[in-house]
Amino acid sequence: MVLEATMICIDNSEWMRNGDYSPSRFQAQADAVNLISGAKTQSNPENTVGILTMAGKGVRVLTTPTTDLGKILACMHDVEIGGEMNMTAAIQVAQLALKHRQNKNQQQRIIVFAGSPVKFDKKMLELLGKKLKKNSVALDIVNFGEEDDEKTDKLEALLAAANNNESSHIVHIPPGPNALSDVLISTPVFNGEAGGSGFAAAAAAAAAGGGGGDFEFGVDPNLDPELALALRVSMEEERARQEAAAKRAADEPSRAEKVEGASSNSQDVSMVHNTDDKAAEETGNNAAPMDEVNALLHQAIALSMQTPPSDSVVRDVDMSEATHEDQELAIALQLSMQEDAKDGSSQSDMSKVLEDQSFMSSVLASLPGVDPNDPSVKDLLASLQGQSEQSEEKKKEDKPPSDEK
Repeated sequence: MVLEATMICIDNSEWMRNGDYSPSRFQAQADAVNLISGAKTQSNPENTVGILTMAGKGVRVLTTPTTDLGKILACMHDVEIGGEMNMTAAIQVAQLALKHRQNKNQQQRIIVFAGSPVKFDKKMLELLGKKLKKNSVALDIVNFGEEDDEKTDKLEALLAAANNNESSHIVHIPPGPNALSDVLISTPVFNGEAGGSGFAAAAAAAAAGGGGGDFEFGVDPNLDPELALALRVSMEEERARQEAAAKRAADEPSRAEKVEGASSNSQDVSMVHNTDDKAAEETGNNAAPMDEVNALLHQAIALSMQTPPSDSVVRDVDMSEATHEDQELAIALQLSMQEDAKDGSSQSDMSKVLEDQSFMSSVLASLPGVDPNDPSVKDLLASLQGQSEQSEEKKKEDKPPSDEK
């Protein structure tokens, strides 16, 4: 790939209004300029292209050499048609623009579109060509418009003076149905030195409706290696994605079967556990009442076989057990027994006192205001004696008979 800095000199004179080239000379020229600019910038990422006009009020540089193809295409919309072509001045300005290029390793090339008559003489053009050759500037000329032998001779003399090792070219395109761009695709002006970079072949195939030829993805790697690499990487990623999707789809049925098998096994295990738990619960619930019934039955049989103890023994056993269990209760029982004994002794003493008539008479006589011979007092004493006798008889009846030996 040739590293170049190119200045394209376009003809915007009054002759560009003619319609012998479809749709007009200027529009056909603009299409050819756009095609060449795209070919130059895509053949090498570091190639630069600049545009200037040769007619009008004077030579005008639309854009200095740049790698921005959009900027180059946009500047073509600002061109005004008018005046006459000043080829010598335009070539000199283009040579000056190339001299101030940023990358000095770029080869210099000027492309001139001549669609109107050349007013300069042949010698002046030859001197200009020699100057280009001295400064190692290649020159390409596109001669279109009216067929003029004088114009053709002047342009060929200029090319012969500037040509150095067949680096310069000239193309004559007569009026006809074919566009300038279609004709230039197969010329050295478009292909460049040594047969070009291969961009012309792809462009010609695309123009002929053949798509991208036999290149992978329809792009020649020699023309645009970055685009070809990007397309290849994108295709590899898409292929890997499709393979992963296919593998995932193939693994899903087996994974689903495993999941279903695991779920069925877990359900069977849970059902077995639930059945065992229910059986254990039912056995436990039935066993508990049966154990209670058996225990009660054995207790009833044991009680029926025993002889019933006497009430006194039972009371003694209960009292003894109570005294052993609660010391306070035992003390309370002893105190109550002592009080009963005191009451019994006091009642017996009271009955003895009441039976002693002389003692009672003396006691009553000693009391002030009491007459022992009063009938009411005597009746009171008699009633007291009767109560004491009744209590003694009751005690005798309550006392259990002693066992006779």
